[in-house]
Amino acid sequence: MPGRTSARPTASPAARYARGVAAAVIAVAALITAANAGPARATDGSPGSPAAATARHTTGR
Repeated sequence: MPGRTSARPTASPAARYARGVAAAVIAVAALITAANAGPARATDGSPGSPAAATARHTTGR
């Protein structure tokens, strides 16, 4: 049917709203989790951190 927009035409607007809110909450939780994951830690010991190297470079030492 060309005018049919939902697989379940009997779904109430409240049910659609609840599904939308649930999807939004899951999406936000996934984004927060991904943002807090961060890069993997290096396994070998490096001589210094990049921040220390940048500080040495900008101070001229």
